[in-house]
Amino acid sequence: MTVNTSRPIQRATTRTEGSVDVNKLRVLIAEHLEVDVRHVTDDAHLSRDLAADWLDRLELIILIEEITGWEITDDEADQIEVVGDLIYYIHKRRG
Repeated sequence: MTVNTSRPIQRATTRTEGSVDVNKLRVLIAEHLEVDVRHVTDDAHLSRDLAADWLDRLELIILIEEITGWEITDDEADQIEVVGDLIYYIHKRRG
């Protein structure tokens, strides 16, 4: 994956998560990456803070695709760098 910086994604905050079950998503990420859920904050960078390598990130995207039934494009996946990006992406897709 390469990072596409031409269109920065808006960072999400959990105060307006709407239909996104943020707590379940945080638990899913923590379990997948084998980290303490307390470290899975909006600003936690998947690679730097949660030690996710490219394969971990790919597996996480595939897991989200399987759960939601959505196809996440490479460009969309490349823009998901922190947990808040993923929360925002799911919230946006659910409308």
